[in-house]
Order: sequence, then structure tokens, then C-alpha cells
Amino acid sequence: MTISTLEVDGMSIPVQIGGRPRAAKLTIERDGSLQLVAAADVRPEELRLFVDAKREWIYRKLAEKEALPYDPPVKQIVNGEGFLYLGRNHQLRIIETDRSEVLLDHGRLTLPRNLRAEAPEAIIAWYRKCGESWLRSHTGLWAKRLEVEPVGQVEVTDVGHRWGAATAAGRVRIHWATMQLRPLLVEYVLVHELAHLREPHHGPAFWRLLGRAMPDCQDRKSELAQVGQRIWLGQVV
Repeated sequence: MTISTLEVDGMSIPVQIGGRPRAAKLTIERDGSLQLVAAADVRPEELRLFVDAKREWIYRKLAEKEALPYDPPVKQIVNGEGFLYLGRNHQLRIIETDRSEVLLDHGRLTLPRNLRAEAPEAIIAWYRKCGESWLRSHTGLWAKRLEVEPVGQVEVTDVGHRWGAATAAGRVRIHWATMQLRPLLVEYVLVHELAHLREPHHGPAFWRLLGRAMPDCQDRKSELAQVGQRIWLGQVV
């Protein structure tokens, strides 16, 4: 074998010579890049078949690298605790009021004292309400650019350990925790999911589509991976 890079389905995969005879191993690095290690006696045609058989595994693992962090911060429901919204920090203020919902008032996130026992749910409901309003004003432009038509309004909800989700039926959902990110990153998550309405897998066609619509998508993706570790997912003490 003499090739140093293997081209399969639009993917360029560096090939390193090594390992046991007649064996090959494919890995996905921390940055999402692919690395193939193969013995010198494995022919290029065999490697292409090997990688092609791993295609679904590759797409699944790449999707997992887009997931939310698994060790998020924990908040206290006390005056002065900070909560992010669109990249800006807002201090919590527990107030006496007859109101029954969380509101942003003069830069403070105000929580009615009578909701303190259910504060996480009340704050999450606020993220969902504000998030749906913000996304509603941004979805149309990106959907037009991608030539997709989501079914109904983009929902802001809990989608587990993912930033967002899109279904074959055209439904798009964004995790409420996403609304803590700065606008450029919220846009990235939104556009990422909208692109899945045309390309369901994280294959080369998906990244080409996303790159055409959002040329700096890789920069946004890298930043998301870094700041995502500091996103609150609802845990309190």
C-alpha cells in the first residue's frame, strides 16, 4: 500500500501504516477528524470497502461529538446567582410578587418567591418562551438560504444530550439550554438542524450544504465545543 490519504464518499482520511498484518483500525479524534491505521499488506480497495462498511458508525460518532456536555455546572437558587441568556450573564433576584412567571427585568432575572421550590422548572420555562420568540425571528432567513421548509415553528424543549434535533417529517427542536449561548452559536445550532431536513446524516454532503449556507460554520462548531462545557442543564443544589 502506497497511499497516504484515502478518499471515500467525499471524505479525506489520512492513512497511517502500522498495526498487525492484514488489519485496519479507524478512529475519530477529539476534533472530529478521521484517522485510519492499516498494515502495509492491506490493499487500497480493501480499505475503501472497510471504511464504506463503517459509514453509519462514522456518522453516529460524529453526531455524538455534537452533543451537549455530560458534566454541566450546578446552580444555586439564591440572589446573585448568574444565568446566561444569548451570551450575557443576568443575576437572579428573588422577589415578592403575585406574578407567576420568571421575567427579565432591567438586566435581572426575577423569580417570584412563591416559585422558589420549583425554580428550575420556572427558569427553564422562561428560556423556552424567550427562545421560541428569538428563533422565530431568525428561522425564515436560514430556511430560505438552505431551501428547506420546517413544519410549524421551531420548538424549544429538552432534547436530551443534544443541542437540537430534526425529523424526517420536518420538525425541528432546539434544546432550551442552547439559548444560553451567544447568538452566533445559537444560529449555528439552528442552521445545523435545518440542514438535516435535507441531509439527515453527518456525511460530506451535509457539511458541504452547511458550509455553503454558513461559511464560518467550522469556527462556530469549534467554539460551541469549548463553551458548551459551561452550559447549565437545570441542576441545582
